[in-house]
Amino acid sequence: MRPPLLTRPLLLRFVSLIGASISFFLLLSVVPAHAAETGGGGAAGLATGSLMLATVLGELITPRLVARHGYRAPLMAGLFLLGAPALVLTASGSTAWIVAVCLARGLGFAFTIVAGGALTASLIPAERRGEGLAVVGVVSGVPSLIGLPLGLWLVGRVGYGPVAVTGGAAALAAIVSVLGLPDRPAPSGESNESVGVLRGLRTGALLRPVVVFATTATAAGILVTFLPLAVPSASASVVTVALFVQPAAATVSRWAAGRHGDRHGSARLVLPGLLLSAAGVLVVAATGSAVAVVTGTALFGAGFGIAQNATLTLMYARVSASSYGTVSALWNLAYDGGMGVGAAAFGVLAGLAGYAWAFAATSVLMLGALAPALRDRHRRDHHHSA
Repeated sequence: MRPPLLTRPLLLRFVSLIGASISFFLLLSVVPAHAAETGGGGAAGLATGSLMLATVLGELITPRLVARHGYRAPLMAGLFLLGAPALVLTASGSTAWIVAVCLARGLGFAFTIVAGGALTASLIPAERRGEGLAVVGVVSGVPSLIGLPLGLWLVGRVGYGPVAVTGGAAALAAIVSVLGLPDRPAPSGESNESVGVLRGLRTGALLRPVVVFATTATAAGILVTFLPLAVPSASASVVTVALFVQPAAATVSRWAAGRHGDRHGSARLVLPGLLLSAAGVLVVAATGSAVAVVTGTALFGAGFGIAQNATLTLMYARVSASSYGTVSALWNLAYDGGMGVGAAAFGVLAGLAGYAWAFAATSVLMLGALAPALRDRHRRDHHHSA
């Protein structure tokens, strides 16, 4: 009999997960818009840049905090840092003030996703980890789909102040729910030695899935950033449809990959996820065709969802519970770093070769991750046959 998935602790964990997601995504576009209104376009870039910088740095240090203090303290601190600075966002319009708020919130967000991710993994039965992580992806993804457009829509009606306070309150209200969650992984017969981030990057069993996922995340950052610029302006509605289809396809495929992985293993899904993602980007290269753009983003979304679930499930399965914080950090670093690097590098490439050729080149470059994907598959097959 399969163990239950939606246990009381996991449902309680969803409260802080949803609170953090609403707080982050509701203000993700609002804060740069506020910065641009008070300090110009450069201030908007600084706002987003400082937010992501603090997030990446926070992701590097959180596994050590989790190993030392458990899950609850870093998660509660993260919710506080994500929420409290948002309450005072509009207290000053200076760029320095807005950047300071973004730095604090980025650090808080890192704490919530790394400590929270490790805690979540510990609450999911190993036999249903793939499906459980897919459910978690849906629970955290819905607030992002709603929050991103809703934030700017609300600003147009009530102003920056009330929206910032709402975003801050969402995170702060969730803090009390953390008190009802376990603070440490349940005791098991596994080794309690915690693998740090640097050691994790030197461990092939973790690094190979990280490289594959980072490759697909790079393409995700490119599509979100440049598809509106690459598609002819007369086809603006095509971009809207495509940018909805991509996360929708990713959500469905992430769920399917989780259920399939629990029954047949996640390792064999990593390679199809990568190939499907690369194929989607190649199809998108025909930017003048509405059918190609929508079909390509759907293919990419499906591959990205598979890669998301398969790599994360695989990484958790390869470590003890004491190293869940490291897995969460490495995976999220691949996500955030991949999206950031992809957008920056593609901008240069598109300037030299044009968007169509840049998308095609990106698809080919993604195949470089075939090496770690195939090596991982070979080592798994060799291990099972030994």
